[in-house]
Amino acid sequence: MKNSPFLSYIQEYMLGRHYALRTTKSYIYWIHQYILYHDKKHPKSLTSRHVEDFLTHLVVNKKSAKKTQSLALNALVFLYKEIIQEPVDLDMQFRRSDKSRKLPTVMTQEEISRLFSHCSINYKLPYQLMYGSGLRLMECVRLRIQDIDFEYKSVRVWQGKGGKNRLVTIAPELFSSIKQQQQRSVNYYQQDIHDDAFSGVHMPDALAKKYPNAEKSSNWQFLFPSPRLSIDVKTGELRRHHIHPTALQKHIKIAAQKANIEKNISCHTLRHSFATHLLQSGADIRTVQEQLGHSDLKTTQIYTHIIDRGANGVVSPLSRIFQSK
Repeated sequence: MKNSPFLSYIQEYMLGRHYALRTTKSYIYWIHQYILYHDKKHPKSLTSRHVEDFLTHLVVNKKSAKKTQSLALNALVFLYKEIIQEPVDLDMQFRRSDKSRKLPTVMTQEEISRLFSHCSINYKLPYQLMYGSGLRLMECVRLRIQDIDFEYKSVRVWQGKGGKNRLVTIAPELFSSIKQQQQRSVNYYQQDIHDDAFSGVHMPDALAKKYPNAEKSSNWQFLFPSPRLSIDVKTGELRRHHIHPTALQKHIKIAAQKANIEKNISCHTLRHSFATHLLQSGADIRTVQEQLGHSDLKTTQIYTHIIDRGANGVVSPLSRIFQSK
């Protein structure tokens, strides 16, 4: 992207209007792919028909799932509406993905126990929170010191997926580890606050306006701070960000390998396992929906399919023969 003034402009445009960094990177990626597909022609010279061709290409040639195709569509709708200022047709005709969503991978509780036993001390608590509270990876790393409510045994999740806030359960067995982690974060804060160049922790725009002094308040510091200070890409200010999510993504693969877990494990597997194990223990699906922060119950119901598949849900006809003897 360094050699593309056009893509650099889009990035500056999005960051200047406070789009999330992850959204910005995702949109830039799909706009770039769209340009490459059309032999590097400028999008201004392309039409809705070219958008249709690209979206159909993703399904026919790339075998993309619905979610992937929808993300690409959103990026291109943004491109033409906000950047080109010539919105695409609302009734575009393109091949829509009918690729069904895969059933998520779920670990057994015994496998999770083995995984935790092989985790580095630096990453074990985040993994335990992802499994014990059903947190997404980014929800976990973005936790602030004050988001833990020990009295009510809960975690406050602010601005989760879709911008939603929610309250989730927390295992009391983690209280001691969390308090130690809070103290580590405070120690960093006490070190940083004496640095004249330190601009405090990053605050979302709405919260920054509501709480103008919060960025230099200890309670608003990240629960899992980065070991190093860094420059905020949006403002150029010196801050201490949270630990990088890729570190957690990489380490869980290493821990799973050491634990001899042959399943394809990711951080999101812990959230899938949380939901499945809650349902297996008798929790109501509406309760699980609230804990996960799903807007649509259908999204949560995929976990009932996991429980119902195979021997857990279907009695083999061969078993009935043995049972009748």
